Amino acid sequence: MDSYVEEVLDLGAPAHPSPLNLYVQGPIPLPDARDNGDTIQFERAGPRSRLYFPPGETKAAIVTCGGLCPGLNDVVRSVFLEMHFRYGVRDIRGIRFGYAGLDPVNGFEPVPIDAEMVEDIHRNGGSILGTSRGPVDPKAAIDYLQQHRIDILFCVGGDGTLRGAHRLHLEARSRGYDLAVIGIPKSIDNDIPYVWRSFGYQTAIDEAVRVIGAAHNEARSHFNGVGLVKLMGRDAGFIAAGATVASQEVNYALVPEIPFELHGERGFLADLKQRIQRRRHAVIAVAEGAGQNLMDSGPRRQDLSGNPYHRDIGGFLRDEIQCYFKAAGVPLTLKYFDPSYLIRSRPANCGDSLLCSQFARHAVHAAMAGKTDVVIGLWYNVFVHVPLPKTIATKRRMAPNGELWSAALAATGQPACFG
Repeated sequence: MDSYVEEVLDLGAPAHPSPLNLYVQGPIPLPDARDNGDTIQFERAGPRSRLYFPPGETKAAIVTCGGLCPGLNDVVRSVFLEMHFRYGVRDIRGIRFGYAGLDPVNGFEPVPIDAEMVEDIHRNGGSILGTSRGPVDPKAAIDYLQQHRIDILFCVGGDGTLRGAHRLHLEARSRGYDLAVIGIPKSIDNDIPYVWRSFGYQTAIDEAVRVIGAAHNEARSHFNGVGLVKLMGRDAGFIAAGATVASQEVNYALVPEIPFELHGERGFLADLKQRIQRRRHAVIAVAEGAGQNLMDSGPRRQDLSGNPYHRDIGGFLRDEIQCYFKAAGVPLTLKYFDPSYLIRSRPANCGDSLLCSQFARHAVHAAMAGKTDVVIGLWYNVFVHVPLPKTIATKRRMAPNGELWSAALAATGQPACFG
């Protein structure tokens, strides 16, 4: 076994006896899991028979970071319910507006979380704590957490958030500060390694299918109609491919993992023209990170989380399609849909709500047992502890020869490649 996390990630002091009748789950073998040619194994997540933190003396905090994602409020609620009612932790606070709330310069004081505050928040989208993008100075943040005597910090977010969580862990460790830092993976794009499905993804598929249905109605209702839908997916095409398969109304799915060419006899535009002349309508789903090689090169800016800004493939593709058909003398009616923020701000559906609760409760179990510098993963359909350095080292992407993309090709009938 190449990578196995157990006592190595404990904070190191003698464990406190648990007041709860909890059971122990041990490490699990994960057959066929490969990383650089070596089989990897992770520790199974779940409650432990002994606790590191005495519940009556423990102070915990939750921070939600990055872009909005369906399910953030569900996670906050479930973390509170597990900490408060099962473990008896009474001091639980919410950090306001992401990592910005850990910098005292910003003046965002943490808010106490209680049962009344979280009672109905899972019915609403967004984050009751607020969110933001961007890092925080680890020294300032750890000063702030020590000042407030925080023992456990739950960091809810994607790759940028998890990178920040790891930096906070390192700073705390360098000071000998016993801070448990636990990541709860949030990625509407579903692109976090060792997390087969992150919360928000299933809701995004649901909402994307509704928009695709509207685009299909628009396309069919006009002579030579085209419905173009831009969906989330900065580096991975899981949403575009998943919505394509779920809707069965998409004729072309374009994703970051599969490069394509616009022009030429085997290019996308030529194939689209043949489709329009044959069927008189078409629906296109394009992930936001697709086709970046087609647009003018130049300096690439980064957002506050360190991710490069992608150029607008939706607007670019819309204009290219219209110019191509105009030059070819083929009339066209194109309707463009960009539902990104509409989808991000939705409440979680039932499947994601269930997943949020599972991630949150496993995060609480890990924290109370003294685990740190880990994120709750979902690997071979089992919840596990994944070291933060392992999960922030790369991004999960859709396999071009995998089942999902094969299903998308079957649903659209499009060629395997353009160009």
